[in-house]
Amino acid sequence: MAAHTGIADIRGDAAAEPASATPKWAGVAWALLILNTLGSTGAKTVIPLPRSVSQLVTMGALMTAFVIALVLNKHLRIRPSAYLLLLTLLLVSSILSSADLQEGAGALFRCFRLAVFVSTLWLLTRWWDGGFSFVRYHIRAYGVVLASVAIGLVISPGNAMPDIYGGRLSGAVWPLTPPQIGQYAAVISGLTLLLWFGRRTTWRSAVFIVAPVLALLMLTHTRTATLGLIAGLAVAFLSMLLTSARARKVFAWTVGLGGVAGVALAGALQTWFLRGQSADNFSSLTGRAKVWDALLEAPRTTSEYIFGVGLTDKSYDGLPIDNSWLAIYHEQGFVGIGLVAAFLLTLMVVAVLRPPSLARACAIFLITYCVSASYTEAGLGDASPYLLHLAVAASLLVRGVPQTDEQAFIPAKGTGA
Repeated sequence: MAAHTGIADIRGDAAAEPASATPKWAGVAWALLILNTLGSTGAKTVIPLPRSVSQLVTMGALMTAFVIALVLNKHLRIRPSAYLLLLTLLLVSSILSSADLQEGAGALFRCFRLAVFVSTLWLLTRWWDGGFSFVRYHIRAYGVVLASVAIGLVISPGNAMPDIYGGRLSGAVWPLTPPQIGQYAAVISGLTLLLWFGRRTTWRSAVFIVAPVLALLMLTHTRTATLGLIAGLAVAFLSMLLTSARARKVFAWTVGLGGVAGVALAGALQTWFLRGQSADNFSSLTGRAKVWDALLEAPRTTSEYIFGVGLTDKSYDGLPIDNSWLAIYHEQGFVGIGLVAAFLLTLMVVAVLRPPSLARACAIFLITYCVSASYTEAGLGDASPYLLHLAVAASLLVRGVPQTDEQAFIPAKGTGA
């Protein structure tokens, strides 16, 4: 197959891969789910975009995604999924905790949004077959989002790197915060590198995507995303070392070159990592620790300990919580923490038990990234990009499509997780 570059040709020259039976409209529904999770807050955009308008667009995208998925799967054929089953139980728990309207009517609206979000994922499970269709949908959709960030940087550098974020890259076309951009850049660059490693795309396509995306990641100065990318790729390659000579070679070269670069660029890396923060600000995780302490010290009723106060905007006393586990504790209580821990543990166990393959490596990368980012980012308990990352991981862990690109990988068939 002739080599092409770009997001549209992420498959590269993987001629050995069987044609996907996933309809193209499923990819449209997935892109709309991603649009819904972009949010409506961020820096000032080039064209002023009222928050009410952006909220209407994101909610409209979710409802459209649900309708598309329902039309595609009108017979309601779904694949069993422990991940989505536990996520559905989390939804039920969230409705129970939000029913008393302690957090206002907005809590029930967020429950409705989560219900439509989870229902759309259930409808799309029909095409979760262990193949890479949803990986490509993920890369393409987030690639378009990051392209809009790059366009905003070119046409309006002042809006794209505002003082309010300390000169860090933000969205000037669509309101996006630096951590959001960093997250998207880390995930699609990691997935693209793994696809290149598994010969599912050409090196030209990989460079075309990864190089500019990593540049955007560096401009965001997002430590969580950078460390998550490194941790995710490290664990993914470690999962393949015993069965893939190529993985051992790539891992050895990466460790060697990374060590040399780390020594040579130690000063620059330290400056980038600290972002000009004081020692006190850095030790308190940019003020996060103060919010966490206040949240944990606040008095709560027995019901609030068990079920939480209901879905909120992931803030406490007007400040962002920025920790998935504390956000879940606040909103969904210990029941929510147990359910989220259960679906993460389920995905981890299934990934460990699967035979080595490129699909398993991609799933492990996504799971590791989400777990590592959960310490300083909220999102595991509500409709968010993190739940979409984990949904892609769940789709990859379904046993169905043989992995033929890497001879050391062992194909398998059976039922999914």
